[in-house]
Amino acid sequence: MKVVHDPIHGSIPIGGVFQDVADRHEMQRLRYVRQLGMGFLVFPGANHTRFEHSLGVYHLAGRMADAIDLSKEDSDLVRMAGLLHDMCHSPFSHTLEKTTEKATGMDHMELARAIVTGKARNHLPSYGDLFDGVGTIGEMVSAEGIDPEEVCDLIAFHESRSENLDGFTGGQTWFRSRDYAHQIIHGPVDADQMDYLMRDAHYTGMTHGDIDCERLINTMAVHNDRIVINRGGITAAEGLMVSRSLMYTSVYFHETVKIAERMLVKAVEDSGVDLSSLYLWNDSDLMQALLSTDGRAAGTARRLLSRNLYKKAAIVYAEETTEDIASVLVQYSGSAGRARLEQEVADAAGVDVYDVAAEVTPKSNLQSLAKVGKTDVAILDSEGRVKPLTRISPIAKSLQSRDTYGWSVMVASPKDKREAVSKAARKVLGL
Repeated sequence: MKVVHDPIHGSIPIGGVFQDVADRHEMQRLRYVRQLGMGFLVFPGANHTRFEHSLGVYHLAGRMADAIDLSKEDSDLVRMAGLLHDMCHSPFSHTLEKTTEKATGMDHMELARAIVTGKARNHLPSYGDLFDGVGTIGEMVSAEGIDPEEVCDLIAFHESRSENLDGFTGGQTWFRSRDYAHQIIHGPVDADQMDYLMRDAHYTGMTHGDIDCERLINTMAVHNDRIVINRGGITAAEGLMVSRSLMYTSVYFHETVKIAERMLVKAVEDSGVDLSSLYLWNDSDLMQALLSTDGRAAGTARRLLSRNLYKKAAIVYAEETTEDIASVLVQYSGSAGRARLEQEVADAAGVDVYDVAAEVTPKSNLQSLAKVGKTDVAILDSEGRVKPLTRISPIAKSLQSRDTYGWSVMVASPKDKREAVSKAARKVLGL
């Protein structure tokens, strides 16, 4: 057993097969993949990585397993799933998620299953002298009595139950009637979001992400196959929801971060670089690949490295988004709609589409649809009844309809083209 000293959780003990897996090259790559993608260009301290986040999720998953008295078998499963859940994030984390899916035909969770089971290459050819012939992670964990397929099941599926929590009485689920194990990784109060909220808040300096992790874990229980929070944890659950909502607005959907991310995506897609092994690259690998192209992509890479970013040419904030504006923006939502908006603005401005970067919030946000799922925390009262937190707490209910973006559409361009792009964007969008 070794102890890792972590700035968020203090001492994290890790040993046995968990230490062996953490030491593998698939996991060590994550030391060079930034947790917040391009967020470091706005928050200078945000240089933390997917590796430390994975250790944090492993640690919290174990603590949650202990809190609800899981068997050793289930505890080992959820801890391994916590450790491996982000193993296949591509460079700069979520920034290139869609690009990776397009290049490989799999998202990062499906890729994790393929690597664990040996169905996908787990290292670049240049590392063949070190890792050719090395067994798979699946073989390693199987030797210790942990089923790799069950670990991958916990990682791969975002949603578990979809029932209304009012009067919830239980029933069977797809995961061997152990939905509580799945919820430790993907649930209303899961180890993943607890760690990233606390960790991201620490490294960005944003105090919104501070949550009462101890109280949440200590008030957890299993009721009818799912994780619930006892009534004494309501305030901590409210705090988690508030923190999540504010962190999305101030960090994850920050305007400048989104502009930088869009610049990177456009550069990668324009580069002509073979992206089939993108999931095996780290941040430096990607930037070097872009710089080596000697074209527009290389120019964008140099822009990003020197923080010479596109400037906002047009933006509509949430409070300015009328029903008429929202009805126009809906047709530009999604990746195809965004690409069409960029092309229409470029044509109207008389510039190359490469010089137009647009972001539009999802249809659900534009149509003010209440957000469900992760906002509905199951609360167990003293009489054994389960209710959603949104029925008990006015704060939780209001957060379901809160606009976490703060803006509805944003168009950016190089500084010397901003005036033309601004006029064109307003014309295309009817602003």
